[in-house]
Amino acid sequence: MSTYDASFRVWRGDTGGGELTDFTVEVNDGEVVLDIIHRLQATQAPDLAVRWNCKAGKCGSCSAEVNGRPRLMCMTRMSVFDPADVITVTPLRAFPVVRDLVTDVSFNYAKAREVPAFVPPKGVAPGEYRMRQIDVERSQEFRKCIECFLCQDTCHVVRDHEENKAAFAGPRFLMRVAELDMHPLDAAEETGLDRKRTAQDEHGLGYCNITKCCTEVCPEHIKITDNALIPLKERAADRKYDPLVWLGNKIRRRDS
Repeated sequence: MSTYDASFRVWRGDTGGGELTDFTVEVNDGEVVLDIIHRLQATQAPDLAVRWNCKAGKCGSCSAEVNGRPRLMCMTRMSVFDPADVITVTPLRAFPVVRDLVTDVSFNYAKAREVPAFVPPKGVAPGEYRMRQIDVERSQEFRKCIECFLCQDTCHVVRDHEENKAAFAGPRFLMRVAELDMHPLDAAEETGLDRKRTAQDEHGLGYCNITKCCTEVCPEHIKITDNALIPLKERAADRKYDPLVWLGNKIRRRDS
């Protein structure tokens, strides 16, 4: 097994501020960035705060920015870097720092609660739902999301404009709206809930300018922009500007 000493710069601090701290740490064949962070904890910085759980790329806990790019530390192999590189590890920039590499991502859970849940069809009990595979293939991809929030972090609408957070759900939750809108059994419209309208009016779909930065960092390789956000934008525009829908709304308002 070959080893070498790598240069790491790790952000240390809390809500009051902090700075990058330099470390030299041993790297072995086959290791990932999270292994190195654990070695730092064990040998040089026992108070270094980091969030992690499965170390298998399925829990989304160890999200951070490695050399400025949002990544899962457990899925970022040291072999992708040159041994002479200085590797910088910092917390997710879009969210408030709690301490060191741990950020407060409660924004995302608040946005999740704002998305109305699946509405079951009337007369169909749980366990009786029946769908054809061809009907669920498009939205099934979105179920792979591990809620790492890397897409939320890299989306510049959230990342660079704090003032947008109140009106913009972000790509992860607009993808959730798209998934429900594509669901073959979702009966939201029968209850008066128009998911396409709420995506535009309540979740800030119009803020998304489809730069695909969310898709680029997704560890599950979900095509968030192409398969969820762009089709949702198209359906929302069709609904809003469809002349038949416009005429129907006019008639309903006149009748009332």
